[in-house]
Amino acid sequence: MKAVSRKPSEAEPRRLGALAKLPVFFDLRGKRVILAGGSAGAAWKAELLASTGADVAIYAEDPDAEMLSLLARGAADGTLTLHQRPWSINIFAGAALAVGDCESAEEAKAFRCAAKAAGVPVNTVDKPETCDFQFGSIVNRSPVVIGISTDGAAPILGQAIRRRIETLLPQALAEWAAKAQAIRERVMAVLQPGPERRRFWEAFSERAFRARGGDIDDAALLNLIAESRSGLVTTSGRVTLVGAGPGDADLLTIKAVRALQSADVILFDDLVSEEVLELARREAKRMMVGKRGNRDSCSQSDINALMLKLAQQGKHVVRLKSGDPMIFGRAGEEIDSLEAAGIPVRVVPGITSAQGLAASLNTSLTHRDHAQTLSLMTGHSRKGELPKTVDWRKAADPHATTVVYMGGKTAGSLSEKLMANGLPAVTPVVAVTSISRPEESRWSGVLGDLVQGIALLPPGGPVLIGIGAVFGQKRAVQAMPALSAQKAG
Repeated sequence: MKAVSRKPSEAEPRRLGALAKLPVFFDLRGKRVILAGGSAGAAWKAELLASTGADVAIYAEDPDAEMLSLLARGAADGTLTLHQRPWSINIFAGAALAVGDCESAEEAKAFRCAAKAAGVPVNTVDKPETCDFQFGSIVNRSPVVIGISTDGAAPILGQAIRRRIETLLPQALAEWAAKAQAIRERVMAVLQPGPERRRFWEAFSERAFRARGGDIDDAALLNLIAESRSGLVTTSGRVTLVGAGPGDADLLTIKAVRALQSADVILFDDLVSEEVLELARREAKRMMVGKRGNRDSCSQSDINALMLKLAQQGKHVVRLKSGDPMIFGRAGEEIDSLEAAGIPVRVVPGITSAQGLAASLNTSLTHRDHAQTLSLMTGHSRKGELPKTVDWRKAADPHATTVVYMGGKTAGSLSEKLMANGLPAVTPVVAVTSISRPEESRWSGVLGDLVQGIALLPPGGPVLIGIGAVFGQKRAVQAMPALSAQKAG
């Protein structure tokens, strides 16, 4: 059946779902905060509250060593004052917040009642039923502050999320945010609302994520304000080719995630997983431009024209490709088209499927006892058949590992060519579909049985074929008997 050409289609954006809690940020600078308790946990809360510039009044009859140590060294900001006695109902008047590290549920209820009577919001440590608000995990690039909540269900999960966000935000972001505060009044006074201010802040933000903290130059920022006012600064369009990896969103690079978070429009292939798309900026327009062999697909010329049109409108276009864009991803054609039109292009590498295959099987593709060369080849030319330019004698080298992309439909011709050029029919092979995804399936066997083996795999998914002695290692294929397919996992 002949494939039908289709036009790029826009995917519906995801809407904001239900929120377990409303994330808000209290301004506590110079305000009085009550903290009841002297434990190590209370000391952490006291340090956190004081770091916002609050005046923290601590009520603890017998503070432990960690609290005493904090009081001795002082906080980064604000003040810490110890009242070495239990809390009482007359301490809450005029306070902005009250935090109680209470030993029992009864004490927590009493603490809450006393604070609420004075109109003060309450948090009781590890007792969510008596809390008006909760503390979450924090990513600190102050004045940029990110709070993470799991609604009290899994604090350790919140900490794991924090660690991931930490890797995405450069440390220098704090310096850039502080500089934004310093120049905000000047920007408001000099630049008109609308396009002028937007031009400046977009250019400023782009520099914040690309440059280092030491690169902040006051003269350059003043020049940027002037250029934004005159219109010399424009939101010039650009295209970033991003490798999405084989499917698992955890295999994305940090740079890839940053590109997705800064995109205005994302043009993505059929093979890009929904988990990867979820990491994109929510406001970004998403457009499916799927390209699949022998299926309804967007033509390459349509994709090139669309990228060019969007970039010429001043948009940041992310062309999101499965695997690595520079390995069988037609990146060369797209780069040539864009560069000919003067559109800036950057490439963010991705983990190619061959690497995903090696990781999935715990198999080194270049194990020195079995392979001295590694070849990546396509099993699908422009005409849907094996390429005619392959050096089959070289491909049949028994001391090489060959990984064939998009080889499901041409597996019969592939095995015949290799065996005709001297590669034994008993050469170990593996075929894997949907690598690194929950639906990943594998088959292993020998070259002579390749066609029958691929027929056992679930239809529809992209098939990667590995050929060579490295796949005969017992630890790589012991759970994948010949002529039977197995779900990974």
